[in-house]
Amino acid sequence: MSRIAYVNGHYLPHAHASVHIEDRGYQFADGVYEVVALYKGIILDEIGHLERLERSLNALRIKPPVTLPVLRLLIREIQRRNLLQTGLIYLQITRGVATRFHPFPDPPVPSSLIITAKHMKLPNDAIVQKGVSVITIPEMRWPRCDIKSISLLPNILAKQEAIDKGAYESWFLDAEGFVTEGTATNAWIVNEKGCIQTRPTNENILSGITRKTILDVAKDLGIPFVEKPFNTHDAEHAQEAFITSATNYVMPVTTINKKPVGKGVAGPISIQLRHAYLEKMVAENAE
Repeated sequence: MSRIAYVNGHYLPHAHASVHIEDRGYQFADGVYEVVALYKGIILDEIGHLERLERSLNALRIKPPVTLPVLRLLIREIQRRNLLQTGLIYLQITRGVATRFHPFPDPPVPSSLIITAKHMKLPNDAIVQKGVSVITIPEMRWPRCDIKSISLLPNILAKQEAIDKGAYESWFLDAEGFVTEGTATNAWIVNEKGCIQTRPTNENILSGITRKTILDVAKDLGIPFVEKPFNTHDAEHAQEAFITSATNYVMPVTTINKKPVGKGVAGPISIQLRHAYLEKMVAENAE
């Protein structure tokens, strides 16, 4: 079965889906996006993702192309047409098509909406137990990382640097040496006291939807946590480390800058949180 995409009111074969060359997303990266994960047919944290999408649109003063209820219907139709059970749905909204000119189009033009789907295989238990490796690099992004903008060139360069060095992810370090977040993930440790620690959300990191749910899960499980910045030394001497995102759920980090974290394998809290997160998502959608 060929993949089906939604582009500005039309369902098209993925291979033939396209946007105009003067779409401002293509010309200026003038747009926002969200990635929503599906697990066994369940859309994970949907409302959180769509509310964040609205916040990003408001921050860039882009008018939503459809209402939230209509967008939810479109997501389900793309899920249905692609027979998607476990995978990702990608949403992108730009300021629309207009002659290339830096200011906003005046009068405004209709914003553009695309939705695509991708099947995904979950990593098996052995891969999760092995965990992933990260490196740390200086922060080089703009100060408004709380806006989920499609302008991701610094993230791409940082991700490629990780790949080139045999790692899975890069963690950005601010001017004081504290970890902000990964290229597409939130960063966490289980500190030397056994407390989960992650940076508080503000304008210099993305307020992760999975991140918020993991904090709720930790609270439900009675696992102590603190929203407090940590540096490379803290991370390298932590009991555990992990990353979270819509695509990774909870993924243990077992090496940082080629140094093992804890025992160099996935820690018990990371694994507990991963399982509890998926159980929470299934239970909430069964109600």
